[in-house]
Amino acid sequence: MRVTLLAAALTLPLSVAAPLYAAGSGNDTAPTPTQTSKDCKGVRVWDEEKQRCVKPKESRLDDDQLYQAVRELAYAGRYEDAQGVLDAMSDQSDDRVLTYRGFTARKLGQIDVAMVFYQKALDANPDNLLARSYMGQGLVAQGDRVAALTQLREINARGGADTWAAKSLRTAIETGVTYNY
Repeated sequence: MRVTLLAAALTLPLSVAAPLYAAGSGNDTAPTPTQTSKDCKGVRVWDEEKQRCVKPKESRLDDDQLYQAVRELAYAGRYEDAQGVLDAMSDQSDDRVLTYRGFTARKLGQIDVAMVFYQKALDANPDNLLARSYMGQGLVAQGDRVAALTQLREINARGGADTWAAKSLRTAIETGVTYNY
């Protein structure tokens, strides 16, 4: 059975015609670089009203804006800075926060910690396709393509077959290469 599932995972059609860019955005575009990733150093975000880089908790950004800053910093490979911005978000049980806590932990080599956060995100929102994709990519990195395929099937069953989440996980299962954003 395990061999059959692995064979199925490895023979899934690769249906990615364009580069896969955007983690967490619901589309295939990368986060637009702003002063946060271009000018701010460390755990700082650009506050448009103040016209300078500030600590996230001192900014006037709402959670959605902070989330975009997290995406941007993660895309830039600034995982620890992204974690610092996550700390400033008001609802630490939000599945988006938990998903990106998992993602940044995984990219920092803390796979077991990442899996705990992904599971918490899925417990909060079983339809969180991004958490499923990232969890699956972590499973691929651990060599468990069969478990990753289970996540891909869940994504597809939840209506996400044509999303970035499904496409990136499918590619990771087929190639063994996971995404750094």
